Amino acid sequence: MSADMRPLIEGYAGRLAAALASPAMEAVPLLGEALRRCWAEGACVYLCGNGGSAANAIHLANDLLYGAGAAIGRGLRVEALSANPAVLTCLANDLGYEAIFAEQLRAKARPGDLLIVLSGSGNSPNVVRALEAAAELGMRSFAVVGYSGGRCKALADHAIHFAIDDMQVAEDLQLVVGHICMQWLCANPPVFAAQEPAAACAT
Repeated sequence: MSADMRPLIEGYAGRLAAALASPAMEAVPLLGEALRRCWAEGACVYLCGNGGSAANAIHLANDLLYGAGAAIGRGLRVEALSANPAVLTCLANDLGYEAIFAEQLRAKARPGDLLIVLSGSGNSPNVVRALEAAAELGMRSFAVVGYSGGRCKALADHAIHFAIDDMQVAEDLQLVVGHICMQWLCANPPVFAAQEPAAACAT
């Protein structure tokens, strides 16, 4: 007979519910407004993270590119910096793993673009370096982090910090925050000025 999972389920659900009721959620509207501003201005949104957070960055890039604007036929300009294995392995091999996101930003990003860092600990050198590069480039930045928030909490312009010592719940919360923003953007698209369509994010 399998072990009883009910205590684990109840504990997990309780930790997730407590996090969603925490003050961290008060910063989510700031992220929503920053994304809406990027959308209106044709600025690009970049996301990055490691492991499960890398997968979440790719997931949310899809949601912003298509889901947010499906009703009006025009989504956000967005790129997950964790999505191209050729670029990642080249930069890791030549410059070191800590440079894989920052170097991409230096080649692609422009002032006024937005960086969203997803991290459990907030201390991975490559996401820290990405935030440092964003500041140098005149980008705006957010960090969605767990645990103590790490260095990312201090470096980001805005931190959505869930003080929870559970990596899986921290990763779940990244998607929850992203999905809330996507649904809000879908219901509240900006009014676009009459202009030529913005160019795609640099590749």
